[in-house]
Amino acid sequence: MKNLLIKIVRLYQKYISAGTPRSCRYHPTCSAYMIDAITYHGALKGTVMGVGRICRCHPFIKGGIDYVPKKFTLRRNKNEEYPGPYKVVQNKNR
Repeated sequence: MKNLLIKIVRLYQKYISAGTPRSCRYHPTCSAYMIDAITYHGALKGTVMGVGRICRCHPFIKGGIDYVPKKFTLRRNKNEEYPGPYKVVQNKNR
């Protein structure tokens, strides 16, 4: 199920999103967020998080950096230093 949902989003990225001007107010884009959320949290929770993110992406929002949080939530991840679920945080004090 996860792979099918990711393929649908990739088809959207390749055939629909590529032909329109960039309009996402967040980084990563909403479609990339959806893929990361599905990969990290599973098909159901990831899809719900992705749809929630799409609902938050509108002209009246500030936008900015919003990576997929480690815990399931529909709210924005306000920790801008958090590098996302797949990158390793390196300690600079070593």
